Amino acid sequence: MGALSADKVTQWKYDGFLSPFPLLDEEELQACRQGVARYEAWLGSPVNAHPEMKWRTMPYLLMPWAARLARDPRILDKVEDLLGPDLLIFTSTFFIKEPHSPTIAAWHQDSTYYGLEPREEVTVWIALTEASEAAGCMDALSLRGKPRQMSHVSRVVKDSVNRAGQVIAEPLDERAPVAMPLEAGWFSMHHGLCPHRSGPNTSQHRRIGLGLNYIPTRARPAGSVRQAALLVRGTDRYGNFEPADWPKNELGENEVGMHERAVGLYRDAYLEEEAKHAKRSAQLAPA
Repeated sequence: MGALSADKVTQWKYDGFLSPFPLLDEEELQACRQGVARYEAWLGSPVNAHPEMKWRTMPYLLMPWAARLARDPRILDKVEDLLGPDLLIFTSTFFIKEPHSPTIAAWHQDSTYYGLEPREEVTVWIALTEASEAAGCMDALSLRGKPRQMSHVSRVVKDSVNRAGQVIAEPLDERAPVAMPLEAGWFSMHHGLCPHRSGPNTSQHRRIGLGLNYIPTRARPAGSVRQAALLVRGTDRYGNFEPADWPKNELGENEVGMHERAVGLYRDAYLEEEAKHAKRSAQLAPA
């Protein structure tokens, strides 16, 4: 598509992250925030405080406003330059930190427990409110042109914004982290193998982020579970994933049922991969 310059694509291949990019004007931003407010009213609690974590995931299956965001050409034009013309959205997650919240993300890689081959994935991280350094924006480490899967341990990080509470469990050169603050309505992109983290929200406002996870149609499930995914651009000549439907009604019965099915498949594959990764890591650990 040429939405990214050749220099930006080269930078992506070396570093594994790019930021920042403008996206939403004030009217669009307010519409998204109102959508979040309606969603939380329906849930009866903040998304991040609900006891069922499934409601943080895949809002594009539940609400047309989130589906429009997932298919926004201003996003897809750039993702296409990185992954090619045939694209699926694989999952999506709200990352919300309340004011003066201890919530963090430890150093991790998004693709660790996705159970996908090849590990080609772009996370688009949209700030629906300002994500400054004080509010706990993302820090990233360069891949230095050599992306690889690192060993993780899960269920160990207190106050984690990530569902698995995971952290990289091997030596990591943390000397040159790059902060990626975002104004409200802007977004960043990072590779699924890019190590990144975020600190606590020390600001007085609620930090609301939405991550959208895109993969090429040539990707396939690596485990026994065939997850669901939706075509957002181009043609799917492979059919590696279970189909899903875009929402017609906000939080309708059909939409909630589709969400339940897709999130269940994602959860099963995630847990399977988490167990496999732990086993592989244990086998590789020095005696």
